Amino acid sequence: MAWKVKWTETAWSDLEEAADYIAKESPHYAAAFVRETRDAARSLAYLAERGRVVPEFDDTSIRELFVRSYRLIYQVTEQVVYIIGFVHGARNLLALWEREGQHPHL
Repeated sequence: MAWKVKWTETAWSDLEEAADYIAKESPHYAAAFVRETRDAARSLAYLAERGRVVPEFDDTSIRELFVRSYRLIYQVTEQVVYIIGFVHGARNLLALWEREGQHPHL
């Protein structure tokens, strides 16, 4: 089964923010980082359940892949994989999402 992969506005903004930060030192590395992240997200169209379940949430539909030191967080539904967050692995996910008023479910 092939899922459609959709980025939420918040997750896309998270990726852009990370890329902007990296680009200060190396625009080339930042572009490669964005490509790698987008490739990982696109791979979920056929392998949506390959990521591990996010340990902070008790929900098997919310999973994550690691892209270098970042967590690509996504939610699997029947037909769509929603990319719901892109967070540096050193960040406290629950505290960050609480502060930003985010919720893991769509």
